[in-house]
Amino acid sequence: MSAAALPIQAFRRLRALTGRPQRVALTVFAIRVGSAGFAYGAQVLAARLMGWDAYGVFASVWVWTAMLGHTLTLGLSQGACRFVPANQAQGDLDLARGYIRAGALMTGGAALAVAGLGGALLVLEPDLVAPAYRAPVAVALCVMPLFAVQDYLEGVARSQNWIGLAIAPPYLLRQTLMMACMIAAILLGAPPRAEVAMASMLVAAAAATTIQAALLAMRLRRELADGPHRYRWRTWLGTSLPIAAIDLANAGFTFVDVIVLGALVSPAEVGLYFAATRIQQFVVFVHFAVSAATLQRYSAAHALENRFLLAELVRRQAHLTAAATLAVGGLILAASPLLLAMFGAGLGDSIPILCVLVAGSVAASLFGPGEDLLTMLGGERRCAGITAGALIVAAGLCLALVPAFGALGAAVSVALATVARAGFLAHAAGRLHGLPTPIWSAGAVR
Repeated sequence: MSAAALPIQAFRRLRALTGRPQRVALTVFAIRVGSAGFAYGAQVLAARLMGWDAYGVFASVWVWTAMLGHTLTLGLSQGACRFVPANQAQGDLDLARGYIRAGALMTGGAALAVAGLGGALLVLEPDLVAPAYRAPVAVALCVMPLFAVQDYLEGVARSQNWIGLAIAPPYLLRQTLMMACMIAAILLGAPPRAEVAMASMLVAAAAATTIQAALLAMRLRRELADGPHRYRWRTWLGTSLPIAAIDLANAGFTFVDVIVLGALVSPAEVGLYFAATRIQQFVVFVHFAVSAATLQRYSAAHALENRFLLAELVRRQAHLTAAATLAVGGLILAASPLLLAMFGAGLGDSIPILCVLVAGSVAASLFGPGEDLLTMLGGERRCAGITAGALIVAAGLCLALVPAFGALGAAVSVALATVARAGFLAHAAGRLHGLPTPIWSAGAVR
């Protein structure tokens, strides 16, 4: 397709795609690090106020809330990055408007349905949940729909390259408000329990989601003028539901260690391990930041049939992610004694856990953006299968190693499964799309 044949808007989007994504990635990373700083402060505050037993309860409920809330977008958040930029690049604004509206309705409906089902089970079968977990779970059921809707809003904003609007409300504003609400609640006399921390998150999520939705609606009116809406339900759901399976498997993969530990060890031990994972998240943010800057570019470049631009985007993402992951991982390990000490005394045993988790993230980053290519260019079912397989392996390793080695066994299990998953995803992306993703071969075109 020649440049002369492109619509003016599509040509402008192609020019935007050729810009270097490093600045966007740094913006995303800065926001995530800032939000993680507030979130880390909130976790430290919660652990010190509640004690390790109550903090362990909060950590377990938080894991399930985040995992289900993210999955309840039905894959439509990631789908927005795949379909909307491609529709705009091809000049089909009616279809882009249709996707945005349909995605919001389906995400909200699915999240409310699951929350309602969970509430009914909690009322009809209260013995399904241990007494210490009932009140936190009840509040978490109200938080889940807000998480899902905000996750979808993030995907729509990312599809337009509005990275600040996509990332700041859920990861900076929400975390800041959560910490402020928790401090205010304790000062007003609320007991330092897990349900109070979850209630603080509920207020913060409601405020952040409302603000993000209002700002996003204003910008979309300018970018996508009012007009007809067209729908392709079969295409959208046929692609997005496998992505939802990837999201669920990813979320399970992210939290499987905490879930298994929650079943096999005391809440206090879960809290100690969860503290280490909160620090390791700074390393994970590197991939998130680079992916947020590049993901939608893959879709638009593919729609414009620009194969060499795709290869260049893969090369940049692979090398930038690996280098930044190594650098951030080294800094985190150097600062780990101080970061862990902020939670309280006696966390020296968590340093080996953190070392293993960081090593797994660094090794996995060497295999490049295989998951992103499979999700954006086709191959989401293969990606879902690989991720589900890695989740099963991680769970099996955790069940085998945790009884003998405790939390360190969980860390080793997740690190090994993380590296194996990255390798299989890279192999699948190279075979399917002819674009090798590991840093030693990224940028080649077959």
